[in-house]
Amino acid sequence: MSSSVALERGRTAFGAHRWADAFDALLEADRIEPLPAQDLERLSTSALLTGQETVGVDMATRAHEEFLAHGDSVAAARCAAWIGMFLSIRGDVAQGGGWLARGQRLVQESVEASSVAGLLLVPGGFGALEGGDIEGAARAFDAAWEVGVGFHDPDVLALSQLGQGQVRISRGQLSDGLALLDEAMVAVTAGEVSPVPSGIIYCAVIGSCRMAFDLRRAQEWTTALDHWCSDRPDMVLFSGMCQVHRAQLYTLHGAWNDAFSAARAAQARARRGDWNATFDALYEEGELHRLRGEVDAAAECYRLANETGFEPEPGLALLQLARGDARSAQSRIRRAVGGADPASRRRLLVALVEIELAVGDITAARAGADELVAITPSGAMPMLEAIANQCDGAVLIDEGDAGTALTRIRRAWVLWQGLDAPYEAARCRLLAARACRALGDEDSATMELAAARAAFAELGAMAELGVADELALAGAAVVTGPLTAREREVVRLVSAGKTNKAIAAELFISEKTVARHLSNIFAKLGLPSRAAATAYAYEHGLV
Repeated sequence: MSSSVALERGRTAFGAHRWADAFDALLEADRIEPLPAQDLERLSTSALLTGQETVGVDMATRAHEEFLAHGDSVAAARCAAWIGMFLSIRGDVAQGGGWLARGQRLVQESVEASSVAGLLLVPGGFGALEGGDIEGAARAFDAAWEVGVGFHDPDVLALSQLGQGQVRISRGQLSDGLALLDEAMVAVTAGEVSPVPSGIIYCAVIGSCRMAFDLRRAQEWTTALDHWCSDRPDMVLFSGMCQVHRAQLYTLHGAWNDAFSAARAAQARARRGDWNATFDALYEEGELHRLRGEVDAAAECYRLANETGFEPEPGLALLQLARGDARSAQSRIRRAVGGADPASRRRLLVALVEIELAVGDITAARAGADELVAITPSGAMPMLEAIANQCDGAVLIDEGDAGTALTRIRRAWVLWQGLDAPYEAARCRLLAARACRALGDEDSATMELAAARAAFAELGAMAELGVADELALAGAAVVTGPLTAREREVVRLVSAGKTNKAIAAELFISEKTVARHLSNIFAKLGLPSRAAATAYAYEHGLV
């Protein structure tokens, strides 16, 4: 085959997004006769998209050098920008920074203005955002946007909009941020953006939607990404993250076997070259094992995920809780929440509330629940609203306000049902059972437990199935009246002669909370004093 024939085949395949064919043909042409710079760029893109990153970077480097040799400093700077961005995303920060610095120098030395100046600002914006410098990131993305507008560069415009959206989400401006992400995605789905930035934007937008608990958008863009990848079956880069996002949705919707298949497919794609999917693929499999009560398998997945350099939270903290080590879980989740950016913090707060309640620190749990409620826009994001109501209801039960708790929990259950999230809906039924029991409605508690147990059994959620069984046994074992579990603890300690201050210290709650529990106890039981409460405790077998 002549060089010209192979080159034409490669160009045609590249234009048709047949990346493997383009790679083979362009590589063959290059072996016969060295490719010109623009075709080296095509070969680099084809190599990267098929998971051959070393070849991709090498070919981009050759293209950069070829452009320089022909005096095209702007095109050389563009190559440097993409090499720097790719290496920085991969984690090779020093090398990536060196290439970006070279690109900036070439732009500054060039007499020709170009959109490359905006492209070179984008990696710095993402780096600032990852490092917690939200305002620095905002300045970089805004400046990149202005350059993109001036030169009508769709890649620069879409990438800068992605960054602007993530900045607003990090600030807590969810609606504004998500609207910007939608606009960036419109450009991608319309085919205006080149392949590599398209994949970057797809994956980043879906991740941001999940961080913001916007399930509708996450599902819509995951479907779009799935179609995009399916139309390019030989593409490896981004295909692993596509499988990760599918696993996340399967998990939420209760299709756990399908979720396992997707998580393992993501790991296979990661091994083939989509390295960015490695952590998420392992973490999602760990989450599935944890939900099914397979603690050793979950621990191994979290260990492997941790080796990638990212912390497997909140999964690992919740696994420690499931193993009975609540104090270690509390320390771990508090550290994770304390060091998280605002977007990640929202995701971690859910686990923090659960763990703090398990330890008995109602004050800390209340603070976490209140923070979730405060950031929840009514009606706009059903998933976030469901989470906020569920967490608030759980805390209210332990605070002794079972009536209000039941209202919150019922609302959360309705929302989870509407989102087709059977596991979370069943967990709401467990909470509803506890609230009904605290209100003295044992019949309703029994029905809620039966419904929860059936759902957990169908899902294979063995850990939660055990919780349901324990609650059922507790209801059948003794008749304890209308007191909550926390109120019974307070009565036992009052019977032991402890003061409010001593009870607060032992239960890790405030004296004010103890006083409120006592007030509820006296009102529910019609008792006039601590002495009467002590007598009640002995008569009903609470001590």
